[in-house]
Formats: sequence, structure tokens, C-alpha cells
Amino acid sequence: MTDDKRFYVACLDLEGRRCLVVGAGEVGVEKARGLLDCGADVVVVAPNADPELKELSVRWLPRRYETRDLDDCFLVIAATPDPETNRAVFEDASARSLLCNVADTPELCSFILPAVHREGPIAVAVSTSGASPALAQRIRDDVAGLIGPRHADLARTLRELRPEVKQRFPTYEQRRAEFQRLIEEALP
Repeated sequence: MTDDKRFYVACLDLEGRRCLVVGAGEVGVEKARGLLDCGADVVVVAPNADPELKELSVRWLPRRYETRDLDDCFLVIAATPDPETNRAVFEDASARSLLCNVADTPELCSFILPAVHREGPIAVAVSTSGASPALAQRIRDDVAGLIGPRHADLARTLRELRPEVKQRFPTYEQRRAEFQRLIEEALP
């Protein structure tokens, strides 16, 4: 991976989509939690599981990873302590054009996971392109101090106003200007 590697930043709709986590240790549980938080249908494959996994609404397959585990998946995360298994997951996912993240191994990722702060409908994500997750988390925490309930309330209000604004203003430019005016009014 080069120093100037750039990732296309996107927010994925995982609601009801099957997502696979290979590995059920502390990292696997953290990844499963994040997927569940976004409404994903999470399947976890691992011979052994951290006790916390059993508290989550996931389907746990208590065995080693098999290629067929990727059937009908939208994305996959490999989070095992075994580099060979992680590489096999990545190669199998790549062969199927599936999105794949191998925890703490950016060179084996078709996507990376930013540090995220959520406040209601607002999600602020920080990435260092895999260079330092710890730095991304620190920046996320710093930014989190700037985003509060008033921002979340404003986001909800603006979402409710979208249909009316789209009806009143025929062009994208006019709608953008109206929303910018409303934001400036609410956040002087």
C-alpha cells in the first residue's frame, strides 16, 4: 500500500444484508456489534467464541471457516489471529467480488473501517487510510466534542423538511441554498 493510497468514502446500507465475520474473539465481537448496530444480518464463523458473542443477535457457526460461508454475503470481515485463515478469507471474497476487511491488515482489505462517532442520524467517520487506527480514534474523539444533541435534532428537522423544500425549489442549487440558509439560522 502506498503512502498516497486513497479510499472512496461511502456509507453502506446494511439493513437486512447478510454479513459474515470470521473470528469470534474480542475483535470479531467488536466488528459483529458494529454490523448489528447498522441492521445487518450477522453470521459469525469461529470454532470458539468470546462469551460476549453469545449475548449478541448473531448466528454463530462453531467451526472453522469454509469458502461456502461467503454464499449470499454482502460483505465479510476476517478477524482471526491466524494470518493464513485471514488471507484465505480475503482471497475467496476477492474471487467473488465481495467487500472484505481483514482486521489490522490494510493490504488485505477492499475496504477499511473508519473510527465513527454517532449522534442520532449523524455519523462522523475518521480514517487514516489504515496508517494508524489509534490516531483515527483520537481524532474521532476530538471531533465528537463538537457534535451534540442540537446537531442531531437539526438533522432530524431537516430530514422532515426535505419533501417540502424539494417541492418548493425546483433546482438542486436552490434547494442547497435553502438548506444552507436553514442551517445558518439554526447554528449561527
